[in-house]
Amino acid sequence: MILEVVHWNIKEGKESDFESAFAQAEVILASMGGYIDHQLQKCIENPRRYILLVRWQTLEDHTKGFQQSDQYQHYKALIVPYFEPGTTLEHFSLVAPG
Repeated sequence: MILEVVHWNIKEGKESDFESAFAQAEVILASMGGYIDHQLQKCIENPRRYILLVRWQTLEDHTKGFQQSDQYQHYKALIVPYFEPGTTLEHFSLVAPG
């Protein structure tokens, strides 16, 4: 299992619109092969900052199965218009289970 961690800054005043768009986009995300689960979290100190945590069975499920799919283009079209520059995306593997 791998964990995808994405940091997004959302345009000022567009947080609610982004959350509504993400509600549509997450249906696409959850339908993909290798998808396990996800969480969208909003920063308390900076309400324009969000993190998305997605667990995938393999790295390829995300990088090839999802990111190279037609569904990914629709997913991006829903949420990217709300982004400020500075998105980061990283993948992590579990070292010590809690």
